[in-house]
Amino acid sequence: MPDHHYELEVKMSCSGCSGAVERVLKKLEGVKEYKTDLETQKVTVTTDETVDLEKVKTVIGKTGKEIVSAKEVVV
Repeated sequence: MPDHHYELEVKMSCSGCSGAVERVLKKLEGVKEYKTDLETQKVTVTTDETVDLEKVKTVIGKTGKEIVSAKEVVV
């Protein structure tokens, strides 16, 4: 099965914010890689087929950060 690629716009105002997002993604089983960009407020996540976009949004939402937009990206 192919990997899933997601792009989210998350309101992050400091390195602590992006660090919180990275910590929850690191713990989520099925996440293969992730990148947070504080300057653009973007989070990109690559997962295996067991992790859907809603699961990624739920986990990031637990940090208290507002998710402005989220989509699956075809690569």
